[in-house]
Amino acid sequence: MDLTQPLEIAKTAAIQAGKKILKIYESGDFYIESKSDNSPLTLADKASHKTTVRFLEQTGLPILSEEGGDISYNERKNWEYFWLIDPLDGTKEFIKRNGEFTVNISLINGQRGILGVVYAPVLGELYFAVRGEGSFKEIDGKKTSINVNSFKLSDPNLNVVASRSHLNQDTEDFLKKLDSPAIVSKGSSLKLLMVADGSADLYPRYAPTMEWDTAAAQIIVEEAGGKVLQKDSFRPVKYNKENLLNPHFLVSGKELL
Repeated sequence: MDLTQPLEIAKTAAIQAGKKILKIYESGDFYIESKSDNSPLTLADKASHKTTVRFLEQTGLPILSEEGGDISYNERKNWEYFWLIDPLDGTKEFIKRNGEFTVNISLINGQRGILGVVYAPVLGELYFAVRGEGSFKEIDGKKTSINVNSFKLSDPNLNVVASRSHLNQDTEDFLKKLDSPAIVSKGSSLKLLMVADGSADLYPRYAPTMEWDTAAAQIIVEEAGGKVLQKDSFRPVKYNKENLLNPHFLVSGKELL
């Protein structure tokens, strides 16, 4: 598949959805409600979903969205290509008004991402990657290539990004194996992107996430030279599983032996 047009559609979708989010963000009228899992849902989540889907439908490919209807595995398992999206990743960050939330759009082939777009509306930062073509960051129309850091795990003062609300025992045990790591906090999929652009070296995520939280950022990390590996099997995180819950994983730059 030629991904030139799908990439442009996904980039446009992310930016336009970001505009919808910002309009609500700046108004302060979020209208917060709770979903069945008690996670928050705002007007911005819904507006972004509608906008993103409207653009992606042009491709004729199936769409699986966090804010869309449930689609059975019996149907999904036969999809060769499909869009996997999180219209507003970091709803809690949105509500806190710290700007650390994103629009995540990924194109999945089989169980691996082949295209990823992540847009941070408040920051005005657009990240994207296509399998085999490298990773890029675009600000105000200026595109630059991004790459992960190279390091040894024994190096002192490695930058480790960790969630503010998920510094659990497994994460603390991982940090204890490192030599005086510097801890950096960030919201949403921006944590993975910090590894992708070299702002951080490692991101252990030993807490629950869903497939739409990570798919777009994962290919950006991989095309930047990094890895997103399952905690126990050390294999890349895969998608379109029967259960859409991700395994625990480690995001890493280029580890030197």
